[in-house]
Amino acid sequence: MTARERREQLLDVGRALFAERGFQATSVEEIAARADVSKPVVYEHFGGKEGMYAVIVDREVERLTSVLTTALAPTRHPKVIVESAALALLDYIESNTDGFRILVRDSPVAQATGTFSSLIGDVATQVEHLLADQFASRGLSTTSAPMYAQMLVGMIALTGQWWLEARSPDKREVAAHLVNLAWNGLGQLQAGPSLRDR
Repeated sequence: MTARERREQLLDVGRALFAERGFQATSVEEIAARADVSKPVVYEHFGGKEGMYAVIVDREVERLTSVLTTALAPTRHPKVIVESAALALLDYIESNTDGFRILVRDSPVAQATGTFSSLIGDVATQVEHLLADQFASRGLSTTSAPMYAQMLVGMIALTGQWWLEARSPDKREVAAHLVNLAWNGLGQLQAGPSLRDR
């Protein structure tokens, strides 16, 4: 096995263990045993479990950022953007369950960036600009756009955390209900919401 292949193997093993057991409960010994290597091999590649964890979190943040940035393309109708963002997060959770579990846990490494909350803050900033444009086009004050962006992104993110464990109803139905609440509000909630066919 090449050094690069070994590194990727260790990252796969570490990712699974951190998702399953959490950072604190996972040891270098356990990572090494599951990868069938000695502890010094783990230290050689990452300097310890903190280094490995940081690489895993960076990769997951990059993956999720890419998914959400694509979903927030400002050229579409605002309702479609909300639909796309909700569905993109649920798709990511479904296909990267271990990665999402790692992201939503409290980060043991105190960082200003690279945590789920900082990622959600970055997404809210993107949404803020989209909302400001929509508010302006409707003759509304744009000063409340940052607050509404936090509300909208927070609602989707927390629902994603809930759906991580619930997995029912299916993701399209969850996304439809998210959009129903976000778009229609409680005053105009529809009885049977559905996503637009694309």
